[in-house]
This record gives sequence, structure tokens and C-alpha cells, in this order.
Amino acid sequence: MKSRVYTEKNQQSVKCQPMPIILNSRDAIVRIIKTTNCRTDLHGSKGREGLGIVESVGKTVFTFNTGDKVLISGMSTCGKCKCCQKILQCSCNMQEQGDTLDGIQAEFVRIPFADTRLYPIPHGMDDDVFTLLSDIFPVGFNSTASNEKVTLGGRIAIVGAGSIGLAALLTVQCYSPTEIIVIDLDDGRLATAEKFGATMTINNSDGQAAKKVLLQTLNGGVDTSIETIGVPATFELCKKITASCGHIANIGMHGNKVNLYLEWLWKRNLKITEKFIETLSTPMLLNILRAQKHVAQLRREHRLPLNTLNLCQY
Repeated sequence: MKSRVYTEKNQQSVKCQPMPIILNSRDAIVRIIKTTNCRTDLHGSKGREGLGIVESVGKTVFTFNTGDKVLISGMSTCGKCKCCQKILQCSCNMQEQGDTLDGIQAEFVRIPFADTRLYPIPHGMDDDVFTLLSDIFPVGFNSTASNEKVTLGGRIAIVGAGSIGLAALLTVQCYSPTEIIVIDLDDGRLATAEKFGATMTINNSDGQAAKKVLLQTLNGGVDTSIETIGVPATFELCKKITASCGHIANIGMHGNKVNLYLEWLWKRNLKITEKFIETLSTPMLLNILRAQKHVAQLRREHRLPLNTLNLCQY
């Protein structure tokens, strides 16, 4: 089969790879229809989310059958260990992640724990919309709006207007914030943020975003800042614009250390939380996306059909 392979730092190529096979009775083999990327793929360069058609299943897969059209969740979790029972799927003791599991930017893929990782796709649902539920929207929701990170009627700032930032923008609106400020360096992304409900956008190319947010909030700052990038500068910005007794919800996957300066955070009584992803919110988020049909335009504008590349023989 044809597969996109991460060969070395900043290098990828499309190669002919062996067809995946069932290794565990809870596995499924899925033929990929569409796949997408998450912000974390810039770190790991492996797509792990998408949708496809079930080709075969292991002996102890009971929810899905050959021919089913399914969503592939971005997390490979057993659903039975202590962490999964506490809805901390990203810390699953049995998950296959990182270098132990291939990505799904391929024609076929092995899916461990199929019963807990796959979701049936409703008839008539737009594939482009459903693909967003693989990873992007659960991250946006579970790292921000859940666990009391966002309160009803609060002031919100989202630092970063990429796919995760826009997902956070759409899901926090379930909590009726009085203001949603979105900060980025790209005017095109900020224009999309305005389209999707931002009440104010700031281009931080001049480095003045913190000053502008404090001016907008009469020096009070925002109740919740949502960091979606994962670099020291954006985390520092969140610290500057978050009000005393406020909340910094960190989504970005940090590749370098960040200075916390606890002596400064402590006196302002700021709360900092991180949570990677859990997929129990998928059915609820599906209903949200059904009401936000224009979100699919994000996917339609950026497509790369696999058949534009030379197919290998297998």
C-alpha cells in the first residue's frame, strides 16, 4: 500500500509499505477515506485521525463490522484501565502511541482497541465536518470549556487562530461568554475567527497584544486565556492578559521549557490546567457541528487527494 512516512527531521516521503494486519483480537483494519492533521503533528509529523471503511476486525471487536463507515479517534485507548475509567484517556496505561503506532496517512491502517477508538458515522453527515471530530474539536472542547475552565458569561482570550484555536472558539460559545478575543499573527486566520464568532481580533505582529487586551478590559484582563500554540512567547502572553483569580487553559504541545515564575503567579492566584484529549465528548460535539455546518468550509479549502500520487502495486 501507499503510505506517507516520516523519514528524518523535517523530511517526509510517500513509500510502498506492507499492508497492516490484525495483531490483537481488539484490532480493526480500516481503509482510509480522509485524514487530517492536528497541531501536534508539527511535532510528531504523524496524522492519527480521519475516517474510513472497516475492512476486517479482530475476534473480540463487537461494535463494528466489515463495511462500516467510521470515524477514527486521535487517541488509542483501552477503555478499561484506571486512567480511562477516570476519563483521562490520554494517560491510558495500555495505549499505543508515539513510535509504537503508525500514523494513518496511508491507504490502510491498523486500529488498536477498535471498540473504544472508532465511532459510527451517521447517514447524511458531511465527511468534512465529521473529520474535525477525530482530534481537533475534542482537544478544543476538553482542554478549555470542560472542567470549569470557562464560566458562563466570562471574558475569553484565545491565543492562536489555527485549527485548534478555531475549535476552541466555536465550543466556548456554548458557555455564552460576554467577549471572545482571538490573537494571532495572520490576518487571514483572524478574519476566519471573526466569521466564527470572535468579538475582537488582534494581530500581534507588533508585540502589543497584551497592551490592547488590557485596554479593552479596562486593565482587568480576561477570566480565561486559552493557549493553543505551545511556545514560550504565547504562554507568557496568557500570563500577562489573565485577570487575578483567572484561568490559563493550556492546549499547546510545548517542545521547549516554559518559565512559570510561581512567585508572580501565586500572588495573582492564577490557575493553570492542561488536558490533552478524551473522546467521550464526541457524540455531543457531533450535534454542535451539525448546527455549525459552515465549519466544513475549513476542510474544503485545503485538500490533497491521495490519488494525485503514483499508486504502488500490492
